[in-house]
Amino acid sequence: MLDQTHVERLEAEAVNSAKTRQPLYAARRKIFPKRASGSFRRFKWLVMAITLGIYYLTPWLRWDRGPFAPDQAVLLDLANRRFYFFFIEIWPQEFYYVAGLLVMAGVGLFLITSAVGRAWCGYTCPQTVWVDLFLVVERAIEGDRNARIKLDAGPWTARKLVLRVSKHAIWLVIGAATGGAWIFYFADAPTLVGELFTGTAAPVAYITVAVLTATTYTFGGLMREQVCTYMCPWPRIQAAMLDENSLTVTYNDWRGEPRSRHAKKVLAAGLPAGDCVDCNACVAVCPMGIDIRDGQQLECITCALCIDACDGVMDKLGKERGLISYATLSDYNANMMLATAGGSCPVTPSLVRTVDGKFSDKVAHFHIGKIFRPRTYVYMAVWSLIGLGLLYSLLTRDRLEVNVLHDRNPQFVTLHDGSIRNGYTVKLLNMIPEPRTIVVTMQGLQGGEMSVVGDDIPAGRSFAIPVEPDRLKMLKVFVRQPADQIHGTAQTFTFRVEDRASFEADEYTATFNAPETAR
Repeated sequence: MLDQTHVERLEAEAVNSAKTRQPLYAARRKIFPKRASGSFRRFKWLVMAITLGIYYLTPWLRWDRGPFAPDQAVLLDLANRRFYFFFIEIWPQEFYYVAGLLVMAGVGLFLITSAVGRAWCGYTCPQTVWVDLFLVVERAIEGDRNARIKLDAGPWTARKLVLRVSKHAIWLVIGAATGGAWIFYFADAPTLVGELFTGTAAPVAYITVAVLTATTYTFGGLMREQVCTYMCPWPRIQAAMLDENSLTVTYNDWRGEPRSRHAKKVLAAGLPAGDCVDCNACVAVCPMGIDIRDGQQLECITCALCIDACDGVMDKLGKERGLISYATLSDYNANMMLATAGGSCPVTPSLVRTVDGKFSDKVAHFHIGKIFRPRTYVYMAVWSLIGLGLLYSLLTRDRLEVNVLHDRNPQFVTLHDGSIRNGYTVKLLNMIPEPRTIVVTMQGLQGGEMSVVGDDIPAGRSFAIPVEPDRLKMLKVFVRQPADQIHGTAQTFTFRVEDRASFEADEYTATFNAPETAR
């Protein structure tokens, strides 16, 4: 086992210390997180690559929908009021699918938080991902923590000016790429990128890129942890989602205290010494500027970089990893009771270890089964039911719809032969990217017949009309009934529409109005 003198002690102070809170309106104190290495850092690199890849590359994916629909796989076509997602097409009246997905996202966030704490914040939140990306640029240009601190404190020289201008210029390019990728979701990406560079794109495209460039640069490069601490509501909401079996990043002071920088001397004097050597490695790597040893704090995003830093120190000392680890409150409390003899004494490391230095069998360790509890199952059930409901609705939805609007003024007209005529606006929705011939049939209304205004279709009880692909066809239809067939001031009948090639059909029940004298 190495002595603690082989471990570098970093002069790192927790900017957002839980012990000494800064005034709300105090000037921001810069945080210079040190680069961490370890399994969680590698996992964050992987998540960052996947999430940024999805965001930047998705608009360029193609999906063949035939000659009558766009071939962009994911497209919010606001001009035609359509949302395309690979083989799925959502019309405005089907917005409940989007609402259902948002509900699923909310329930999923509750599920993840109750099970593994603020994993969303630590790994996949856009703010976290872009701050990580901006820090990569900052380290590549200005160096790691000590070099950046020295550069920031030093006078303005030509070198410092070049480094700072280079860094901020790249940040602005990243911000512009972020805004540019966003607008590609709303128009054909290859076409729009050409219009952007030739100056022929719509003004709203340039405005959107400018706004998102400014916000990405400001939030990811300048404000960083302040967005999470002061602007985001989730740190305050997530406390209600946690319980004693939720995983959170925890400093296990039941084995770390009392901390000492000279453990051999302390042990030689017959005093207890924990595993923590007070090296401040966990503080130096924290992007939020906290000391995890102060306990759970609002600012902690559970990115687990402090775990990687501490595990590296434990490896150098020849001690077990996990001084800082993902742990549940129930396990932590059980181990604290063991380390303090039921709360009757301060933390005593010897109470959690055997004579050979190994952990006692009474020490509680996390296992995956602990996160599967009634609360988790309830969230999973709700999330699954919503998803299955949306999937069933999606697979069984009609791609042919009819909607009918009765003329309000006049509600009916008496013709020269005494027959009564009502006017209707019939809307035929062809919700597939293929042309169709739709047959419109009138069912009920004895003796009635239809005629289409502005078309040479002969009057009758049925007619066929072509409908363009992925379009709404509006028809002005007159329905006439002979006076001797009228049996009330209000009769109901049905407009039935069908595509006989695909056997899809839809119906709408309409009302035929007549004057009282016609009976």
